[in-house]
Amino acid sequence: MIDRNQTCGIGQDSVPYMTCLIHILEGWFGVEQLEDYLNFANYLLWVFTPLILLILPYFTIFLLYLTIIFLHIYKRKNVLKEAYSHNLWDGARKTVATLWDGHAAVWHGYEVHGMEKIPEEGPALIIFYHGAIPIDFYYFMAKIFIHKGRTCRVVADHFVFKIPGFSLLLDVFCALHGPREKCVEILRSGHLLAISPGGVREALISDETYNIIWGNRKGFAQVAIDAKVPIIPMFTQNIREGFRSLGGTRLFRWLYEKFRYPFAPMYGGFPVKLRTYLGEPIPYDPKITAEELAEKMVQ
Repeated sequence: MIDRNQTCGIGQDSVPYMTCLIHILEGWFGVEQLEDYLNFANYLLWVFTPLILLILPYFTIFLLYLTIIFLHIYKRKNVLKEAYSHNLWDGARKTVATLWDGHAAVWHGYEVHGMEKIPEEGPALIIFYHGAIPIDFYYFMAKIFIHKGRTCRVVADHFVFKIPGFSLLLDVFCALHGPREKCVEILRSGHLLAISPGGVREALISDETYNIIWGNRKGFAQVAIDAKVPIIPMFTQNIREGFRSLGGTRLFRWLYEKFRYPFAPMYGGFPVKLRTYLGEPIPYDPKITAEELAEKMVQ
C-alpha cells in the first residue's frame, strides 16, 4: 500500500501540491495534523486583522516618541558643547532625518517629484494637503534637510503643542502655531514655511476622494502677499490609502467642532507607495488679492 509521501513522489494528479508539501513538512517536523494548525493560524490572522489596522497608525506616534527620546538623550550628551556651537541640534536633525528617510524608503517607497522647485536659499511658502496622519510631510521635511540642508518651518495646530512630551520635538524642528505676523516674519527672514490650510479638519473629514476642506481660509494667501514670496503647491499621492480616519462620522465631527480636538480613531498604516508632487511655484504678484490667490490654489 502506498503511503502519503510515496503518493506525492509518484506525482499523481489526484493529490494537490500543497497537500503533498504539508505531508512532507509533517514528516520532517514529526507533527501530525499540520494543516489544522495552519488553518487555525489563518483564522487568528483573519480575526485580529481589524485590531492590527487600528494599531498601525499609532505606530507612527510611537516613532515620534522615539524621536523625542533620542533628542533628549542628544541634548544631555552634548550639553557641554552648547557653549561652543551655535548649531547644537544640526547633528540631531540630520540623524533623525536619516532615520525617517530610511523608514520612508522601506515602508512606502517614498519619492519626491519636483525637489528642484525648492529654492537652495531664500523664502518660499509650501501649501500642502493634510492627510489623516501627515506622515508624508514628515518624510518631506527629512528629504529637504538631507538634500537641501534646509529646515522647513511648519504651522501646526494648537492641540499638538499640548501633547505631553512633544515640546522638544516641535522646538527642534521649528514648528509654530501662528499668528500671521509670525509667519510673515519667518518668510521675510529667508526661511521655508509650510502651511496646510485644511489643517486638522481636513485630516479628519476628508476621505479617499481627496476633497479639499479649506472653508473660507485665505490667511495663507495673505501671508504670501505680505511676505512677497512664491507659493509652492504640494500633494502626496496615496496618502489617504495609507491612513484613514473615522472623523467624517457625525459623532466625531461634532466632537471636533465642539472641543477642537481630534477624538476620532484612525486606522491603516498600509505600506502603499507614496509620491509627493511639487507644483510650479506661483510667483508673488502685487496686483492679486488674497481671495484671488486662494481661489487660484484650489483650481
